[in-house]
Amino acid sequence: MTEQTSSQSDLVFRPLTPDLWPDLETLFGEHGASSGCWCMWWRLSRKEFAQHHGNDNKESLRRIVETGEVPGILAYAGSRPVGWCSVCPREVFHSLERSPTLKRVDNVPVWSVVCFYIAPAFRRRGVAPRLLNAAVEYARQRGARIVEGYPLDTSGTPPSTSSASYSGAYMGTVSMFRQAGFTEALRRSQRHPIMRHLLP
Repeated sequence: MTEQTSSQSDLVFRPLTPDLWPDLETLFGEHGASSGCWCMWWRLSRKEFAQHHGNDNKESLRRIVETGEVPGILAYAGSRPVGWCSVCPREVFHSLERSPTLKRVDNVPVWSVVCFYIAPAFRRRGVAPRLLNAAVEYARQRGARIVEGYPLDTSGTPPSTSSASYSGAYMGTVSMFRQAGFTEALRRSQRHPIMRHLLP
């Protein structure tokens, strides 16, 4: 997938390639989207993450992109980057593999959606659900047969758009994943079930 235009708006979705790295920097800002995370939380052990917090995480993600690996999808409103979704084969998310509550359901190969970041001015405007659909389509075109997500179960109460509350839903919400065709595969955690989308 080189480009996908939403039928519901003028949003366009593009895989993150080296030439688009400046757009990710613009979207994430000086603090790396969430206190220096730079979307490395699930790729590193907790010890590694603490050691590489901030600029080191940024450089780690930049090196991943420069190798040609696509770590996720950017959403654009016109020329402005307004959203991000991390989607890759599950095995690249080393901390996810070690999670006691999100460990593998089985040995079937899956792709994982682990993170969303939406520019504050574009939250609650339907960007994240369309990003999720674009991520699923990208994974399908790359050969995925199952896409997994680990969204937050908000128990019917949507998170607010404040930075503190919004960060709790950085993995998406259960209702959003259900609307995208995901169903619950397993639940070891009250707040984060494992959900799957089976692709034809």
